[in-house]
Amino acid sequence: MQSYRLEGQDGGLDRLAMREDAVVQPGPRQILMRVRATSLNRRDTMILNGTYPLTPRAGIVPLSDGAGEVVAVGDDVTRFAVGDRVTGSYFARWIDGRINAGLIDQLGCTLDGMLGEYAVLDEQWAVRLPEHLDWHEAATFTCAGLTAWSALTGADAPKPGQWVLVIGSGGVALFALQFAKLMGCRVAAVTSRAEKSDRLRALGADLVIATAETPDWGMKLREATGGIDLTVETGGPATFMQSLIASSLYGRIVLLTVQDQKGRSVEIPAAVYQRSLVTIGRVFVGSRSGLEAMLAAVAAHRLKPVIDKIFPFAEAREAYRHFMQGDVFGKVVIDGA
Repeated sequence: MQSYRLEGQDGGLDRLAMREDAVVQPGPRQILMRVRATSLNRRDTMILNGTYPLTPRAGIVPLSDGAGEVVAVGDDVTRFAVGDRVTGSYFARWIDGRINAGLIDQLGCTLDGMLGEYAVLDEQWAVRLPEHLDWHEAATFTCAGLTAWSALTGADAPKPGQWVLVIGSGGVALFALQFAKLMGCRVAAVTSRAEKSDRLRALGADLVIATAETPDWGMKLREATGGIDLTVETGGPATFMQSLIASSLYGRIVLLTVQDQKGRSVEIPAAVYQRSLVTIGRVFVGSRSGLEAMLAAVAAHRLKPVIDKIFPFAEAREAYRHFMQGDVFGKVVIDGA
């Protein structure tokens, strides 16, 4: 079978090498998945460039996100049958409850991921997919989708009518926008490119601000909304202070990006924060039970993800390159081999 592996220690696309491997048959409690599509996340570029906090296994098959059908099952498998449509769970061993140090294994990092013709998964590492999604759409939820879902449905989830702020037009931001609208929230969005404003409004954003035209957008948002109740903070150092200014007195910021590509870290401005009772929290994607709950909501509402561009399997490097340029609107998908 064909698969890509990350080889060598130096960062960059030269590490991504296509290899021909034998198809591994599933063990007693494993399933063999024919991968039909995969998608990229920011963590995948960090793993490629050697800046991810979790050290990847040498020669790993990258990408946590993928969708396909079960083509073989082990003798003791009870959760799936041949023909089932499945995707993997990001933290493969984290089923439910709180994460701990024994559950940190990740697909595409310490465990082989999805950028290959086939993937072998323990039956506990996979979940069924909604029937209304095609393969490209189904391959986008494992990381970005669940991160957005966890940010919105954790402690102190926003109530209908409250304001949620999303930043940019990457996968997490757009999933957060869509999920917030499903929950009856009002959504403010900020974008660095004014030409994306109409597309954000078409997805349901009630208020859009182009940061190039309004660099000090925090106060404008606060005045227009009365204060943001929940911010899904994907911008990191470049946007955190404005997000804090925009927040309501008892707002909540879920901080997903703590460092930018230049190594600059988020700093809490004392002059702003001391006037605030904002709670700053974090999420680590989510558990398998969270993934199942999110996909149940996706199925009930027949929600469709936003896809920026689809690349052939043979052009995986070009997909990475396009994603790393940063000017995307939604998910970058790679077809199956």
